[in-house]
Amino acid sequence: MRTKPLLILAVLLIARHSAAESPIDARDIIRDAIDHYRGLSSYSELTMTIHRPDWERRMSIQAWSSGSKKTLVRVTAPPRDAGNATLVLDENKVWSFAPRINRVIRIPSSMMSQSWMGSDFSNKDISRTDEIVEQYEHRLLRVDEHDGHKVYVIESIPHEEAAIVWGKEISHIRDDYVELEHQFIDQGMQTVKVLKTLDIQKMGGRMFAVQQRMNILEKVDEWTEIRVQILDFDRQVPDYLFTLSNLRNPRE
Repeated sequence: MRTKPLLILAVLLIARHSAAESPIDARDIIRDAIDHYRGLSSYSELTMTIHRPDWERRMSIQAWSSGSKKTLVRVTAPPRDAGNATLVLDENKVWSFAPRINRVIRIPSSMMSQSWMGSDFSNKDISRTDEIVEQYEHRLLRVDEHDGHKVYVIESIPHEEAAIVWGKEISHIRDDYVELEHQFIDQGMQTVKVLKTLDIQKMGGRMFAVQQRMNILEKVDEWTEIRVQILDFDRQVPDYLFTLSNLRNPRE
């Protein structure tokens, strides 16, 4: 009878050691980072600044999301751009509305990598769905340290059958699921563009990347920056927002 407590203690120690040594699942970290960014639903107001060597342009934007697929992004200023909007229902169902021509246009998969509103972000970047979770294979390259946090550096390679333009992507994700950097690498294994987080603050009840900059590496002194001013997670987001009729004629 005396050996039973010792046996139980040994089993508990082995279980604790096994849990501590369990491998890190890179796919889970990618998924958790996207969930952290989107929440169950969200509303945000942000400013996008497009910088070029001889000019700079700034837009005010509202954005709504619901679940892992639905996103609506609408430009509110300046007046010449106001009303331009993009609706995402999943990675293969994306529409844009251009008020100047009063037309809703479906964006084919072949155009998802094209620039959104003349910025360094693509249509796919703006949609920010969970496509990378399902259509890529993920591998943890290393674990770094930064400002007292662990940072997981993860390589994501698209499946052969996936309609993805990139050869691979590399994410640097902090242990609180804030993404610090994201590298986009072409089929020739050359880095084309890099998204970097410049400022992290507590917003919407969580630590969040409130300022990010996208750089196209071959273009010197050209970048696009996003700065979040308002962020509200898990608010009531009505379904009518994510419809083609609301894309064209937004309801108050």
